[in-house]
Amino acid sequence: MITERTLGIATIGQAPRDDIAALFSEQAPSSTRILLRGCLDNLTDEQIAQRPPMDGADTLVFACTGEFPPIDGDAGVIFPSRILNALAESLLPRGRLGLLIPLPEQSNKLVAKWQRTGVEVVAEALRPSADEAETRNAAERLAHLTPDLVAMDCMSYTPNSKAIVSATVGVPTLLAITATGRVIRELLE
Repeated sequence: MITERTLGIATIGQAPRDDIAALFSEQAPSSTRILLRGCLDNLTDEQIAQRPPMDGADTLVFACTGEFPPIDGDAGVIFPSRILNALAESLLPRGRLGLLIPLPEQSNKLVAKWQRTGVEVVAEALRPSADEAETRNAAERLAHLTPDLVAMDCMSYTPNSKAIVSATVGVPTLLAITATGRVIRELLE
């Protein structure tokens, strides 16, 4: 017997985010109910820590690849950045990691976030809403930097963008939303 499970998705900014909900829905078991809320608008860190689990969700994902320090009450919350970082570390113990990031001005901060011994990090900007031509151009720029692995460091990048990047750069490519979705499937099945 299949039991309906509930996946709570917390987004930064405004909800609804139908694009995020749809991508997680594709990865979750078919009987999973999806609840998406924009939960951090105008809240302090203390208010965030005191929020109860969302609407009885079995699993809660914080739909952002930003780096968030552990806080009281986040046990059991899925942080995509931790999943993406762990995958990249497992798959690329040494070499060159290519990052796709939303804005050029985030480069220094995000390169530092991903930096570790034995790994050189290179980054190129790609707006999450970029069309296919812009995506291909960013992928070509990244390909010239010869990464061994690519991480797409934003929850709003899509499987279509990943397909273009992977084909253009020619190396394994990690997409935050699908990598996180596969972990969620493990938890909910």
